Amino acid sequence: MNAPKHVAIILDGNGRWARSKGLPRNYGHIQGAKNVEKMCEITYNLGIQYFTVYAFSTENWLRPKDEVEAIMNLLRNYLKNCIKRAQKNNMCVKVLGDLSKLDEDLKSQIFELEKATKDNKGLHFQVAINYGSRDEILRAVKKIIEDTETKKIRKDGLNEELFSSYLDTKGIPDPDLLIRTSGEQRISNYLLWQLAYTELYFTNVAWPDFGEEELKEAIEVYNNRDRRYGAVKED
Repeated sequence: MNAPKHVAIILDGNGRWARSKGLPRNYGHIQGAKNVEKMCEITYNLGIQYFTVYAFSTENWLRPKDEVEAIMNLLRNYLKNCIKRAQKNNMCVKVLGDLSKLDEDLKSQIFELEKATKDNKGLHFQVAINYGSRDEILRAVKKIIEDTETKKIRKDGLNEELFSSYLDTKGIPDPDLLIRTSGEQRISNYLLWQLAYTELYFTNVAWPDFGEEELKEAIEVYNNRDRRYGAVKED
């Protein structure tokens, strides 16, 4: 199996999965978080080097207040245990998104986690929290304008490589494969710049039920894709 270097996932279907079992939506988010832990180990064992998950979008603040609070508390608990787990597994963790809107304790946890794991050489694990790709691009443009005005960069020196260095994913290769679970077939403001030539895979399996076999099936489909990046392939 030729594993892609970077797999990104939209973790969809936690709430619907729980409701289908007669359980509250928040229970689905708890099970979804547990599955993230399992999938980090599975992806690395399959040879995937970068794994990026969409945990909370800029639009998710529009959900019911109690659900948002439950997700934030879930993130607190996850981040609290993540340093120990990351160090044990030699995992490098980075958080993507606009962290300015998060509570101070969450920002502090993220800072400590990134600092503690930055030199680890195992799986590179990215978590998108309060992330929206349009917001990311706008933040990058504002910073570029600021750096142009202060002569830190030259306007005529702006190219794709330089622009990418202003994004949250600086230093991270673009995803080779994007997976969205639970049947929806859209990318929902996720990594719009980075997905330019990414292979897309959609499955009806809800995230809490998505495991090693489902990932292998997605990789098999990926391996059968003809990636030409706009070029013509010779027969």
